[in-house]
Amino acid sequence: MATVTSSSGNTEVVTVRRTESRDVPAIISLFSSVTEDVFGRMDVTYLLELSNLALTLCNEKNEVMAHTAFLDYPNWNITDQAEWEPFLHENYPDNKCTPLNTLFVHLFVAKEGYAAGCSQEIVRKAFILLPDLQFILLFIPAEKRLGFSHSELDLGDVFEMIVPVPLSRVERRFTLLACPRHRCHPQLYVRQARLEDYDDLMLIWTPQSETLKETYGEYLLVDLIEREGEENQAAVCEVGGTAVGFMSLCSNVNISLLQECFDLGPFHGLCKPHPEDILEVPRKPSVQGDEDESSQTSQQPEPVSSQNLEHVPGADAAVQKDGAVTVSQTEPLVDSQGSAAPLLETGEEGDLHPVNGGASNVFSIRLFCIDEQYKSRSLDFLQYAFNVFPDRDLCVILVPHHVPEFPLIRSFVRAVPSCPSRLGRELYVFHRAGLLTSFNVRKAATSDLEGVKRLIENLSLNENMWNDSKLFTETRTDPDGMPLQAFVAQVLDQVVGVAVTRDEMDTEYIRSHYNIEDFINFNDHQQEEHGHLFHFVLNPVFHHYAKYFLKEILRLGHKSSLYYPIYPEYVESTFQHPCAHSLTSALHYMAPVRPRRQIVYPLQELGVSAPSEQVSKDQLKYSLNLINRKLVLEPKVCINSRIVVVGASDVGISFLETLIFWPRLKFNNLTLISIHGLPGKDPLISKYRRFLINSHCFNDEDYAQMSLCSWVNVVVGKMTSINRSAKYVVVSKEKVPYDYLVLCTGQSYQALAPMGEYISEVTSQWPQRYTEQVPSNLFTLNDAQDCFEAALWLEEHRLIKSTENIIVYGNTIDTYTTVEALLSLGIEGSRIHLVWAPPGSASPCLLEAALEQAVCEALEGARVVVHPNSILAQWGHGDNGLLTWAAFTTASTLLHLQCSAFFSFAYRTLDYDIFKAVTDACLVFDGRVVIDTEFHTNDVSIRAAGPLTKFSRRYYRDELTHSNFNSKEIGFELAVSMLSLFDSKLQPSSEPPEGSDRLIPVYRRCKVQGGVLPGGYNYLHISKPGIPVPLDVELDPYDRGTEIVTGEATQGNYFRIHFSRYNMVDSITCFSKEPFPVSNYICLYGQHERLLNDLYYRWGAGQLTDLYSYFREPWSLAIYHDRFIDLQKELHQMLMSEEVPGQLPRLKPGRPSLREPVLRYLRHHRAQ
Repeated sequence: MATVTSSSGNTEVVTVRRTESRDVPAIISLFSSVTEDVFGRMDVTYLLELSNLALTLCNEKNEVMAHTAFLDYPNWNITDQAEWEPFLHENYPDNKCTPLNTLFVHLFVAKEGYAAGCSQEIVRKAFILLPDLQFILLFIPAEKRLGFSHSELDLGDVFEMIVPVPLSRVERRFTLLACPRHRCHPQLYVRQARLEDYDDLMLIWTPQSETLKETYGEYLLVDLIEREGEENQAAVCEVGGTAVGFMSLCSNVNISLLQECFDLGPFHGLCKPHPEDILEVPRKPSVQGDEDESSQTSQQPEPVSSQNLEHVPGADAAVQKDGAVTVSQTEPLVDSQGSAAPLLETGEEGDLHPVNGGASNVFSIRLFCIDEQYKSRSLDFLQYAFNVFPDRDLCVILVPHHVPEFPLIRSFVRAVPSCPSRLGRELYVFHRAGLLTSFNVRKAATSDLEGVKRLIENLSLNENMWNDSKLFTETRTDPDGMPLQAFVAQVLDQVVGVAVTRDEMDTEYIRSHYNIEDFINFNDHQQEEHGHLFHFVLNPVFHHYAKYFLKEILRLGHKSSLYYPIYPEYVESTFQHPCAHSLTSALHYMAPVRPRRQIVYPLQELGVSAPSEQVSKDQLKYSLNLINRKLVLEPKVCINSRIVVVGASDVGISFLETLIFWPRLKFNNLTLISIHGLPGKDPLISKYRRFLINSHCFNDEDYAQMSLCSWVNVVVGKMTSINRSAKYVVVSKEKVPYDYLVLCTGQSYQALAPMGEYISEVTSQWPQRYTEQVPSNLFTLNDAQDCFEAALWLEEHRLIKSTENIIVYGNTIDTYTTVEALLSLGIEGSRIHLVWAPPGSASPCLLEAALEQAVCEALEGARVVVHPNSILAQWGHGDNGLLTWAAFTTASTLLHLQCSAFFSFAYRTLDYDIFKAVTDACLVFDGRVVIDTEFHTNDVSIRAAGPLTKFSRRYYRDELTHSNFNSKEIGFELAVSMLSLFDSKLQPSSEPPEGSDRLIPVYRRCKVQGGVLPGGYNYLHISKPGIPVPLDVELDPYDRGTEIVTGEATQGNYFRIHFSRYNMVDSITCFSKEPFPVSNYICLYGQHERLLNDLYYRWGAGQLTDLYSYFREPWSLAIYHDRFIDLQKELHQMLMSEEVPGQLPRLKPGRPSLREPVLRYLRHHRAQ
């Protein structure tokens, strides 16, 4: 907070924040009679779209007092935005402005009388937010053109006039005002620490003592100052003779420990080059073959390639000459040379490590603290630090995972931790050459090709990068004739970065399939302003300049946005162009864009009214990342806390999805522990998912558009132990450390143990888990990988066309889908024995008797043998250990069946290894893991969600669990509950009502089940969250609501829709021989019948004979649109704002009618 004083002496307490779109009306209200004269005619909304930085100053009442928009090129269109630097040096030759250190004011408005104070405070804030910013410039019309003196603008004393060269053409038209940094927020003076600084430093040290202790360990300030010597140095920064910051440095660094815990290849292992160094490590052979190797390696969060970093003795020395490296999120770029293998060091597990024989080339920051007011100038210490260690080129700092990222380390490169790392801290590295400020970006030229070649020669996909760079210099177009643009980053005339872009021609598809309008106002951008980023490579020494590299690409290329797609791994290995883009170190600064839910269009019915091919075309799905002018200087908050998710269930995937797409945060340490790794990695496997019922939470397209492997580490295996005190879990005898553990394993089908005796009724001993080795032909299917392996086993053992029996045993709907899947494989129905297990506590397979009857007839038609409720009594093994027969008991008979394969769906519970890990860790377990309404277990660091959990008994709702709700919604709410730990904006504005912590939260999304049942029937059931019950029990005889049914189950055209007593859709059942658009029908849930084109009226008038065709009519498409909910909320707010108690809502004169937002919605989204 600060205080500004008006020209009349009034004072206001103000704060400066980034401008938001909702500020536009208030900004326009500040326009004065001279605003247009000084800045020209302005469209504020459009200006905010283009601004690199926009700041708004507010008073204590949150009223907008002033606003300033900064761009990286001059206002008034004085010169082309890509040419302003030579223009400025031609007309103002003594200036030191560069694109790296300069911004231009394009608009400044302030409340009358407060302009001077507001301008000073906003400019000061700009210098604080952008440490590399040195100059703020403003072109205003010359006084003769304005008709009044510049002093009347009341900009205070922060700006000074810059005199152009004599006879300059600019002088007659414009005057240049400049504000250098030293006027508002100067750089700090850094010197050696002295004992006399102790009193000043204690004023900073004491308030931060607990944080410093957690971050660096326990130190005494006086000891750090007194122990200065050859290995230890201490520095302070001072303002006006007072010490305001302290840094302790040490050149004695345990390099071997850091090499063991981090991938330090890009930094030469923190050692000086040596002739006997071996830097390139052969890839460890993949057990699963070459095809799967990429998927395993791509799970590292920030892998890097190995390169040599040459010694850079001083700030003006030449930078690295032997190429560069790219820091990537999606694939480790390591080239292998087999000849180096025999000379490499071998760890305990046989892994190979680089050998660095040179002397230490690093010093460390042992402790750092600075006054909060000057923390943005933390980097000023580093020039002094490198001067006191002139023989060291690298500086490192170790930071605990839970410590929030502070300004100093934002300019450092985060080293990739090894998995698992036993150090338990994050390592950040800074190279001496990173202090160089001669970072210059320009369009590539033919003379740059040799430098580009050296830069990329050791990188994966270097051939693609080289070819595209040559194409630009030779033809300026790609093979498709699209214009290419190439840019190079230079330091001291050496190429340290290269980027290749082209125009993005698929903007309509991107707009309709991704939520880019969360980041840009699409209508304010021209087609040619959208760019596609193909390649981006930057030496890690200058990684902190990546955002400026991107900013310059936008400026020099006349672009407002850049898009970067990441295709799934199975696409990358098949297609090299255009899908296999080079990996980008810029991904850290880009924003992942959420995909949009798509309407399944009835194209035949729509005819000429169908959407354009650009919108409806079917193409490869990818994850989209975006950067634009607004985002390029807006830092993300990096979270290093280690969040480990156990289980790739719908809940776990939804949880990770929410964290990944959260706009303000970037999570560096997300880890997923899963038996089969990430789902959706192979479409060939996913098609076997039809063995099981589908929740329709995620599909392969969703996984492709999330690209979890770009952001999440994956540990393939099963968790077998939890050590709560040391905070790690054990997976395949490896320790995986965590700060927060999230259990989302769900429940899974387990091998059922035979009762061992012939009994005809269920006892308390049934069911039990089979504890011996499970035969290979006993299948318990829980995910697509299990289904694929089962189908593969049947094929390999030639059981598809044999005459041997297959038993499907269970009491859930998965038995039906499995029988249909077996039939679809070509297995004769007479060989399939469907044996029903006693129902127990499981819900009925099909809630409607008509559907059950149709399925039974289909089974009979396929000659599948169905056996009534039976208890597994015994089974027998052959010499090869496979099951050969099984015996069941019923109420009246003994059933003995020969079998070659046995599918068990009778016992679904928590996996035993998970159960043992949970109970051994002393987490409260009551049949399931016990949680509260915020997903907490009895350990504050461990959360759990999904079907493996139950609410504590204190809520008195034992029958209600997460399995009764939508898994995707549960995962989202779980993520939101954790995000409040990291995002201060999520903190509740007021205290929750007393007693609310004793109430189970209300979840509103529908539950969905879908699949293909025997007879080829496509089945879908959408229901409200809660405990499922049969239809005849569900309907209240006194309040049945309304039910509408068309078609018949046996005819394969059955459609049932049920409305609550409030005329809202609360359940839908589809049973059809033809496929139908599931995602469309899910949108119908919760809608009022009037929104469904007066469904009651049409039903009563006899106009409805087929609900399938009814919901394909054009009127319904608006409801299926993903923006329809926004229209509903807008209309609801309009009605609520005009509501008068006891009267119908009505609109006041002069207020917009409800028709206006509806028409606006239809116009805006008609092509999407």
